[in-house]
Amino acid sequence: MRTIYMDNNATTAVDPDVLEEMLPLLKELYGNPSSMHTFGGQVGKHVALARERVAKALGAQPEEIIFTSCGTESDNTAIMSALQAQPEKKHIVTTRVEHPAVLNLVQHLEKKGYEATYLNVDEKGRLDLEELKNALRKDTAIVSIMFANNETGTIFPIKEIGEIVKEKGILFHTDAVQAVGKEPINVQELPVDYLALSGHKLHGPKGVGALYVRRGTPFRPFLRGGHQERGRRAGTENVASIVALGKACELASLNMKAERTTVKALRDRLEDGLLKAIPDAIVNGDTDNRLPNTTNIAFKYVEGEAILLLMDGHGICASSGSACTSGSLEPSHVLRAMGVPFTYAHGSIRFSLSRFTTQADVDFVVDELPRIIKRLREISPYRNEAAEKPACTC
Repeated sequence: MRTIYMDNNATTAVDPDVLEEMLPLLKELYGNPSSMHTFGGQVGKHVALARERVAKALGAQPEEIIFTSCGTESDNTAIMSALQAQPEKKHIVTTRVEHPAVLNLVQHLEKKGYEATYLNVDEKGRLDLEELKNALRKDTAIVSIMFANNETGTIFPIKEIGEIVKEKGILFHTDAVQAVGKEPINVQELPVDYLALSGHKLHGPKGVGALYVRRGTPFRPFLRGGHQERGRRAGTENVASIVALGKACELASLNMKAERTTVKALRDRLEDGLLKAIPDAIVNGDTDNRLPNTTNIAFKYVEGEAILLLMDGHGICASSGSACTSGSLEPSHVLRAMGVPFTYAHGSIRFSLSRFTTQADVDFVVDELPRIIKRLREISPYRNEAAEKPACTC
């Protein structure tokens, strides 16, 4: 059975060119880049090249790039660094729709005595910048707002947000894990202090990420030990994956035009085909300002998990817009924050494409999914409800 992979916001396939560049560092070039001998030193040159490639993709300087294990570590490092560098400030501002890498950390910090303000979003997942302005305080240590939402693809106005934050002299962090390689990013034009990215979201391997730290920004290491990363992140470098990340960033920059044209056209073909073929279906998020590869479609009166199960039987891979687990009927925190009605929220599916997605893949899904939805609605316990129950916005 063929696999139709449309879950690229969860992870991507490693580009063959990335794998090819990675393999020598797993085979003959296995030295430690921190070693004094020539054998290790030649490996260090590969790490330096990777740093230059990542920096170029962001418009940064190589010394502003710190290699990490993933986007979560990058996010955690940025937030904790800002707090440790300003121990007198105990307030954090973020949004209700952040990735758990940020939300769970902030909630943990609240238990440790910090205060947090969670900004709301409207029905399209957009922020109110006036609410942001009113949330900033003298004791605000950091503002952490994602570049683009991982579930809906909605893009936030990072430049405008950064200008508001920096006017108050507050540190600003953005989780750009979903945006790097899909949206143009130039940190020379964006007032951000910290920016996180992850290799496996842009056709690199899992287990490697990077954190951009603007020169002059207060920084405290998250991991302490050896002198790696100029003393900013201890631990022997994951050289093969770092080299792969550098190559992936280079290729992402070269393929960005295709992401914003070809991939977007395929996304629109998928979305338009499904909305035309399936009644009572809506798109979650800001359709005018979102990632070019992402559509989150809600199908009324059906459960997302049931849709995924039947799609999987046809070889179609996607994600539920619902974070439901066994024994829980709550939809995702993103859809709750947007106020998506109950009977739609539970049937939300995120399709996320890549440059390896084909028109044949799209047409297969447009052909199969209407039959799946029809079958599920025939047995749905929700379809005869007279009134819709709003999703919890607490």
